[in-house]
Amino acid sequence: MEHKPLDQIRSEAKVVPFVPRSKESSRLLRRQRLERFAALLDRHDCPVRLLSRIEYLREAERMLLRADQSPLTIAYADESLRAQGLAGDRLGDAIAFFNLTAAEAHHLLCDCHYTSASVDSKMVAARARSIARRMTIGEMWAKVRSALAAW
Repeated sequence: MEHKPLDQIRSEAKVVPFVPRSKESSRLLRRQRLERFAALLDRHDCPVRLLSRIEYLREAERMLLRADQSPLTIAYADESLRAQGLAGDRLGDAIAFFNLTAAEAHHLLCDCHYTSASVDSKMVAARARSIARRMTIGEMWAKVRSALAAW
C-alpha cells in the first residue's frame, strides 16, 4: 500500500468529505425506500414468489438467497432504487439497502408468514408499508416526552 498526502490524492481523485447521517435522516431514508418498494409492489399485478425456509439457512447462505419473480427482483428492476444503491436482488442486498432486521426481512419475504398459497404483491406491499411506518422506541419516547412537557 502506498501512502500519499491528501493534497496529492485530491489532484488524482475526487475526494468527498465524510458526513455522518443523523439517526433521524437514516430513519427517513429507510421509510422512503420502503414506501417506494411498496409502491412498486402495488403496481405489480402478477403473483410473486416468496423466499422459502429463510430461518433454516446459515447466515451466509441466507444473504445469498434469491428467487425469480420475487419482491426483490421487482425492487431491483427499479432504476431509482438501483441508483440509490440497491446492489442486487438477493436477500442480503435488500437487508442492507432497506436497513431491515433479520426478523423484519423474514416477516416480509418468507413464505411461512403468509397463509394464502398464492401471494400477490399487494400483500407484500402492505407489510413493507407497515414496517416503514413503525415508530422506533426513540420516536415513541420523544412523543411521550413532548406530551408530558405539554401537560
